[in-house]
Amino acid sequence: MAAAGTAPRRSASSAFVSVAIVLAVVVTCSLFPPSSSAEAAACSSHTFSGNGGHLYASCADLPRLGATLHYNYTAATNTVAVAFRAPQAKGGGEDGWVAWGINPSGRAGMVGTQAVVAFRRSNGTLVAYPTVLDSYTPSMAPAAPEDLAFPVSGVAAEHVDGKGMVVYATVALPAAKGSKFTHVWQQGSAVVNDVPAAHPTTGDNVLSTATIDFSE
Repeated sequence: MAAAGTAPRRSASSAFVSVAIVLAVVVTCSLFPPSSSAEAAACSSHTFSGNGGHLYASCADLPRLGATLHYNYTAATNTVAVAFRAPQAKGGGEDGWVAWGINPSGRAGMVGTQAVVAFRRSNGTLVAYPTVLDSYTPSMAPAAPEDLAFPVSGVAAEHVDGKGMVVYATVALPAAKGSKFTHVWQQGSAVVNDVPAAHPTTGDNVLSTATIDFSE
């Protein structure tokens, strides 16, 4: 049996070691939050066969509609190459549409957004093009280059596993506005006469907007 005088010293030492271990774990967790690695894994696991199998250095899991945005930002020219990926709207199958765009006004809303939209035409071909959302009932028609607030090139689209769609584009971001913008994304379940039909006006479909800094 140990001497009575030595027992308290060993208990205090053990307690000190335990506290040190707990503090080390807390510090480690604060430096590497579990949520950040989990979020990164979701979008970073995506691969793309379209657009020449292009690789993207950055990605974001968007907070609505199960969508993700992948992008390469070039600071020297203030351009960003994007791949927007979204599941098909419920009930739409491959007959629905998806869209992603930037609102240069900075407002968190659809009106004023310049978007790229993609859907399957009635003849079975997949189409993608820029359009301007100039009202709450936009025409969704292809926009002429002179009607665009900023140039968009390399627009293309592909279906993914029969469950979603990817839209590709390279955007020359508005001059003198830096790299931080309000962006908007959307999905709809129907295309009528080769025109995307209105999306739902409740739930995630009216909340699918956020701010993004492409330089981060």
